[in-house]
Amino acid sequence: MNHAAIADTPIQPACDLTRRATIAALIMALAAALAWFLTPTHRLANENPIQLESMIPMAFGDWAVDRNAYAGVVNPQQAELINRVYSQTLSRTYVNTKTGEHIMLSIAYGEDQRDSMQVHHPEVCYPAQGFEVRSNKVGELVTEMGTIPVRRLDTALDNRRIEPVTYWMMLGDQPQLGGIKKKLAEMRYGLRGQIVDGLLFRVSSIDKDTSTAFERHAAFVRGMLAKLSAADRHRLSGT
Repeated sequence: MNHAAIADTPIQPACDLTRRATIAALIMALAAALAWFLTPTHRLANENPIQLESMIPMAFGDWAVDRNAYAGVVNPQQAELINRVYSQTLSRTYVNTKTGEHIMLSIAYGEDQRDSMQVHHPEVCYPAQGFEVRSNKVGELVTEMGTIPVRRLDTALDNRRIEPVTYWMMLGDQPQLGGIKKKLAEMRYGLRGQIVDGLLFRVSSIDKDTSTAFERHAAFVRGMLAKLSAADRHRLSGT
């Protein structure tokens, strides 16, 4: 054994070890406290509850719910996933009592819009059911109460079912179309300790004339929003 080597090896003072352990413990405690502080706990949904069934009118203008029609809105998620992601869903088919035209309405609402609980975009849902998204355009839906940013899809199933889709999303009381703006808005809510709710409002129809269909969607939405109270209209569209 090399006694000289042993003698030259510095011995760590016990006080230094204790000090380092204390600093490490403080850092871990501060990290845990910061994580707790930044974790949202206040649900905005509790401040302004929503009830889709009672909020959305069964009839307005020339439109009324067709009780004999099947609500053929694409919804590819399994029931278990729907129940986990969405707090409420509403699917109805409306018929124009003068022209006989049909429009399908689907609203999906979730109380928690953090990453794992977000509503699903139609441009993802439709292809999951075999549809081709032939066009995907951002636009505006102008109403007397304000303008809503919307996305318009031209979808087709084997060129047999042509289904134009108009939709928008709400994050809290702000309309969103996804992307970086939506992510930044989520971060702002989170930094305030708030769990933001959200919904997806979607209308679609079976129509080979997509331009006319999108115009009809806009008129349908304008008529519905005009029927709502100011509070409910703002909740659904931000207008």
